[in-house]
Amino acid sequence: MGQKVSPKALRLGYIEEWESRWCPFSKRETPDLIVEDFKIRKLIKEKVGYAGVSRIVIERAGKILRVFIHAARPGLVIGRHGATMASLVEEIEKIAGPTKKVEVKVLEIENPNLDAQLVAESIAFQIEKRIPHRVAMKTAIARVMSAGALGVKIMVSGRLEGNEIARFETLKEGRIPTSTFRAFIDYGKATAYNTYGVTGVKVWIFKKEFFKKSEKELIEEARLLDEKAIEEKAGAEIFEEEQPSFMEELMEESKEDVEI
Repeated sequence: MGQKVSPKALRLGYIEEWESRWCPFSKRETPDLIVEDFKIRKLIKEKVGYAGVSRIVIERAGKILRVFIHAARPGLVIGRHGATMASLVEEIEKIAGPTKKVEVKVLEIENPNLDAQLVAESIAFQIEKRIPHRVAMKTAIARVMSAGALGVKIMVSGRLEGNEIARFETLKEGRIPTSTFRAFIDYGKATAYNTYGVTGVKVWIFKKEFFKKSEKELIEEARLLDEKAIEEKAGAEIFEEEQPSFMEELMEESKEDVEI
């Protein structure tokens, strides 16, 4: 299951969110809005894809259309004096129509080495520049693990280095629990276009695990349990000292019977 389903699709509504957040007024509008979202994403990738665009989230609230662009270099998306941003808004307004008010916001990606989509695009770019795919994969794995990831897996497939027979190769380091729902696994894919054909690149990055106690919390919990056990043991010893034993009670009863 984990190898055949996108990790993001598997976790939607659990720890992952939708990239298109809107609800149509009628069912007839749904196909048109899906096509519109596709055109907007394609436009942004073509115009400012060089800025390291990882995700494009689209929200619709009435007549307001909000587009959130997650980029590694937000300055390139905005442009000098906001020129690139203004032209981008104009192009999106042409797609959405004059009745919609378009708002575009750019969000910076703090660590591009932990973004699976950017890592996949970087490997694809290196393959297009005739760099051996294994060198590109090993370099990417080293960068991702040094950035603090718990695990990473990279797969490339196609006519690798121009070989006649297509194949796929996989390199992995750390853990990749694809079937664990609480594991936050970032997934990205890209395509490298060469003279001998196309090469597909897929990247899985295991960042963290939700609903799991940290090492510090586990140590604190163990300390509290030890203190509780010590208190209970001390209380039991005091109770035993205060209460007379069974044999002492029998001896006292026997003495009372002899006196009588």
